[in-house]
Amino acid sequence: MTEKETGKWLKIELAAPSELREALENFLTETGVHGVFQESLAPQNDVSDFPEAVNEEILKAYLPQDGRSEKRVAALQKYINSLSEIFPDLKKPSFKTEIICDPNWGEQWKKYFMPIRVSKNIIVKPTWERYTPDSRDIVIEIDPGMAFGTGQHDSTRMCIEAIEDIIMNDRSIKEWKVLDVGCGTGILGITAAKMGAQDVICIDTDRKAVEIAGENAVINNVQAFLRTLNKNAAAIDKPRNLIIANLTSKILLTLRPHLTQLLLPDGYMIISGIIEQDAMSIEKEYCADPLTLHRMIMEKEWICYMLKKKSVNV
Repeated sequence: MTEKETGKWLKIELAAPSELREALENFLTETGVHGVFQESLAPQNDVSDFPEAVNEEILKAYLPQDGRSEKRVAALQKYINSLSEIFPDLKKPSFKTEIICDPNWGEQWKKYFMPIRVSKNIIVKPTWERYTPDSRDIVIEIDPGMAFGTGQHDSTRMCIEAIEDIIMNDRSIKEWKVLDVGCGTGILGITAAKMGAQDVICIDTDRKAVEIAGENAVINNVQAFLRTLNKNAAAIDKPRNLIIANLTSKILLTLRPHLTQLLLPDGYMIISGIIEQDAMSIEKEYCADPLTLHRMIMEKEWICYMLKKKSVNV
């Protein structure tokens, strides 16, 4: 039995200037954290009528406690040192770690996860919160457990917006066959099913995430249209006309040949989890034959690409 299966987690609590928050969030995501929670560090003992603006924030992240934990912590310290050299005028971030045995993960998420309007018609809400939808609202209910993906992160929100845009506006495709790569909670595959996709495959290499995605599919009553598989993308050989991959740039570059092969002509691919500094390498590989750029969405330093595969020449 691995340490991950015993329920041991490494908690990282990091204090940093607000200007460095996004860079640190991205680095933590790249290392495989299961969500990054953010808190503002409120000023103390402020008795003036005009309190100083909060310029420091607390980030909390959780990693499985395993053989890679020590290297990940060392990499974080090295990254912080490099940030300090690049931004000498900002206070150097600091962090502390704690090993937690069997944490109540659901309670951790409940503190930070509230209903949110992600796009024009889509609301993402936790199962424990009440929400009264408007007539056009599509409500996605998520219980994240230990998986990543709640709609709170920019890359997830952009993917949801992209799914809505594509399925709502391309009426030429009568049957949507979807692949959600690295599904986490299943939020993106569930969104596609709620939008009318009839055949959705959600895959993840994390067995627990696959379990949680299956449970969330039942909660949203889309289990008849959605399958969850504990596999990597290379194991999938069923052609799809919509592929969604909210991953890291490094993984996306590795998967590009296989995902492109799986995508049917006139089909769409949504890729996200990409920061601006990686845009050039992503565009070089993905905005190239047989794929064309359909639309690009940006939020802060994050980018989501909506790509379309060219038709087969007759």
